[in-house]
Amino acid sequence: MPDALLEARGLVAGYVADADILHGIDAQIYAGEIVSLVGPNGAGKSTLIRALIGLLRPRLGRVFLRGSDVTEVRAHLRVRRGVGYVAQRDNVFPSLTVDENLELGMTQARKPLDTTWQLFPHLHGRRRQQAGTLSGGERQMLAMARALITEPDVLLLDEPSAGLSPALVDAIFEKIADINAAGVSILMVEQNARRALEMSTRAYVLDLGRNRFEGTGTDLLHDSSVIDLYLGGTARIDEAPPGTGAQDAPP
Repeated sequence: MPDALLEARGLVAGYVADADILHGIDAQIYAGEIVSLVGPNGAGKSTLIRALIGLLRPRLGRVFLRGSDVTEVRAHLRVRRGVGYVAQRDNVFPSLTVDENLELGMTQARKPLDTTWQLFPHLHGRRRQQAGTLSGGERQMLAMARALITEPDVLLLDEPSAGLSPALVDAIFEKIADINAAGVSILMVEQNARRALEMSTRAYVLDLGRNRFEGTGTDLLHDSSVIDLYLGGTARIDEAPPGTGAQDAPP
């Protein structure tokens, strides 16, 4: 196997002393993949994303980018090396226009805005509009557009569909698929686990800061244990074959 594009090895991390949230997490994302992190609230999904981008320093374990150890590399330098990040909240500057928000991302830009408008044509008509007046879905697209200006190889998304209406959720997931089709690998934390697994190459199910299950998105979507524990037993897929390829992660 080639080196993972982005990899966590044995990450232990938390926000206060003696209170770890991650307990030895392993995760990899390879070029071209969509990888999802799913699991209950408090499982450590967003904490893992923050450790991978460099906003949280792990107490133990290492982070690798294209095989190089970047554990001690600051977040803005990881962005320069090809890692993009869209936070769940406060991911745009509401008092600035769409143009001004994008200009802030151009300090490290490697491509012109014309490419951004091709991927997000709806935002072009909102260029002079303050970001705070956009809909929730439009703000999320603006945040993704700004992260993509630096042409990342991998984009980390923290709850991209949170708080959006069903129609806007569809639009966001379609845009994520478009971004991936354009050559950007995706690692996302997503509350809509079923929708995320449907479009994922692979996925990790986290629970209490540990890898609980891992496998292809399809395998996890049809795995009876994952359905009962994390997708809701009443949501069981009737056509799920017995004994799928999803596996308990090693302890």
